[in-house]
Amino acid sequence: MTEQQRVLDILVEAVDTLTDDFDLIEFLHRLSLRCVELLDVDAVGVMIVDPHGELQLIAASDEKTRLLELFALQHDQGPCVRCYHSGQAQLNISLTSTVATAGFGPFAARARTAGFTVTHALPMKLRHQVIGAVNLFGSRLHRLSDSDVQIGQAIADVATIAILQQRTLDRVYVEKAQLHAALTSRVVIEQAKGILSERHGLNLDDTFDAMRAHVRPRHLRLTEFAQQVIDNTYDGDFGQPSSP
Repeated sequence: MTEQQRVLDILVEAVDTLTDDFDLIEFLHRLSLRCVELLDVDAVGVMIVDPHGELQLIAASDEKTRLLELFALQHDQGPCVRCYHSGQAQLNISLTSTVATAGFGPFAARARTAGFTVTHALPMKLRHQVIGAVNLFGSRLHRLSDSDVQIGQAIADVATIAILQQRTLDRVYVEKAQLHAALTSRVVIEQAKGILSERHGLNLDDTFDAMRAHVRPRHLRLTEFAQQVIDNTYDGDFGQPSSP
């Protein structure tokens, strides 16, 4: 698939946010994977602000990135946090440079431990409204090209428009209920991921991929399946193909 086709697919996915069964977490997870495919990066994390004005992690391309982004939030530091507060892109930050990482040394050390040497953050904003940021990580020192920056920002803009579109459809419900539900759903999904990981002897990344593969042909939401796992009420065929 060409780069142009992948970008077009992202735009088509954004149009799907108009449907009734739009799944915000799944949409943002797909976008994070698209960034890894399209840009010269190894991992992606997406943070958005909740109805209380607190920055929250909503999607990550893999488990180690999820944990790194949670560390950034807990310590209120890192390019993604800085990007959200400033509304400005943070590009080509060498995690091995004390000058470049001034102000978030512990985060930089944690990122290096995770195998990353460079990071970038792109704002999720429309005009002057900033609702989050997209964090990009690389395992080798490599500057993003102007083209990659444009594509990355376009993806961040698509995610922003998708979220704001949902808020516009029903501002009170989406801002105070759906987004809160999405963040709550993430907790449920993480709990189920841990249960299935231990039960089936899979690492957390493979478990999440298997969960997504399980729900897709069965037309289930990730949160619905995760709650079944927690309640021990799912049919027990996890990891097996659905019936034709």
